[in-house]
Amino acid sequence: MSSNISRRSILAVGAGATVAAATGAATANAAENARGDRSGAGSSSGVFVREETRSLDQLYQAALAEGGKLVVYAGGDVDDQLAGVRAGFRSRFPDIDLTIVVDYSKFHDVRIDNQLATDTLVPDVVQLQTLQDFTRWARQGELLSYKPAGFSAVHPKFKDPGGAWTAVMAVAFSFVYNVAAVGADVPRTPLDFVDPRWKGAIASSYPHDDDAVLYLFSLYVRKYGWEWVAKFAAQQPQFARGSHKAGVAVGAGQKSIGVGSSGSLLATGGASRWALPTEGHPFMAWGQRAAILKQGAHPTAAKLYLNWMLSPEVQGSSFSGWSVRTDIPLKSGLKPIWEYKDANLDGFPVFMEDRARIEQLKQTFALYFGEVQGAPSPGVLGLHPGR
Repeated sequence: MSSNISRRSILAVGAGATVAAATGAATANAAENARGDRSGAGSSSGVFVREETRSLDQLYQAALAEGGKLVVYAGGDVDDQLAGVRAGFRSRFPDIDLTIVVDYSKFHDVRIDNQLATDTLVPDVVQLQTLQDFTRWARQGELLSYKPAGFSAVHPKFKDPGGAWTAVMAVAFSFVYNVAAVGADVPRTPLDFVDPRWKGAIASSYPHDDDAVLYLFSLYVRKYGWEWVAKFAAQQPQFARGSHKAGVAVGAGQKSIGVGSSGSLLATGGASRWALPTEGHPFMAWGQRAAILKQGAHPTAAKLYLNWMLSPEVQGSSFSGWSVRTDIPLKSGLKPIWEYKDANLDGFPVFMEDRARIEQLKQTFALYFGEVQGAPSPGVLGLHPGR
């Protein structure tokens, strides 16, 4: 999954009305969240947690006094997907020794479980696609209940009311196409993928290797049936590990259509376009969750990181163009991600909790597409990367 924060800040010119409306929504959300906060809902301790009031500069100085180190375990396909995050954080806080380790979320979560079991914990912050781990770790008391500045403006779908975790970026998976290769035959829905003209011209992530892609394909099954899957398999798609690979193949002109990739509707230059299907056809989106591990060695630096990730500066320049906050104006043409009814935003967290269903789907897709082949795209990082 691409989580690179690299685009220039969203322009605010002419956005006064949008800001005013968003501020009103944020105020309403804050009141609702305050009620939830007082009840302790979602918190492992049930204790009221106040939103951070220190500035980024104050947190920076406190983090330096703590030792000036920070380790983040982040979900992703390749190391340079977090290059923008590294560069931005280091530019803003140059004296913090930042280490971000990128690996598949399904490897990071069990790695953290093993480190906790062996008293060898490495990361301070965990930022993953495996949403079910955050609810589990919260129940187990492994997460520090904390509310960064701006927490009250985060959409309710993107945070734990008690502060155990908050999403720091909004991501969507859909499809991408090569502009020159498709010509006038631009794919509009997943039904177009099974047109015989695209046989041998499709790249795809393995649905049984990445749970977000698996959810996307499960939505296709729900909408079009297993007959669609059989037809898609007959197209002889080129499968690869890593959700970025399909977009890479399309961008390089090797394939015409890529399935199961993230992207942005704002990226209109270059050889390829990332697209959402026409209304009434599914895609999927979620908030990439982040949390502070209670046993982490650098809690103040971890707080600095979460506050920076939720800051208007970062939220206004996200890779996808979407924000997890309700008070950030978006580029023209984008709606807040929670307003796309076909994004199935509520369904993915529920899906991720049902591990038996996920295992069944993985094995079923293996029957259609074969077993997963190839080394993991981030490499093999072992038990304690970043130590």
